[in-house]
Amino acid sequence: MPGDERVDPASAIPPGDPGRGEFLWKGRAAQCHSLKKDDNRMGPTLYGIFGKQAGTQPGFYYSQANAEAGFYWDDLTMFYFLENPKKFLPGCKMAFAGLKKPQDRADIIAYMRRNGGEG
Repeated sequence: MPGDERVDPASAIPPGDPGRGEFLWKGRAAQCHSLKKDDNRMGPTLYGIFGKQAGTQPGFYYSQANAEAGFYWDDLTMFYFLENPKKFLPGCKMAFAGLKKPQDRADIIAYMRRNGGEG
């Protein structure tokens, strides 16, 4: 998240549309990630990701940067990460340029929450 200032997630993240998020998920994330439990692919499963510490999915080998990140995934963290993963987490090896539009990020987060992201 930019700087150390406190950001209210309700004001930073627009309301998400899970239906539109499904379209984005299928086109931008499903090739590498799953929302099913214990279904690691090229990327780790994102089942139960919200509230989980970064870099801790069993059975997945993370970059050193991700394994040592120490933060926990919530909507705001995911929102900023999805904008530009390599800028948010230098050393991240994820081959994904990010979603520049805030609404796209909000929509995919809404879809993830509704379809397994909460575990």
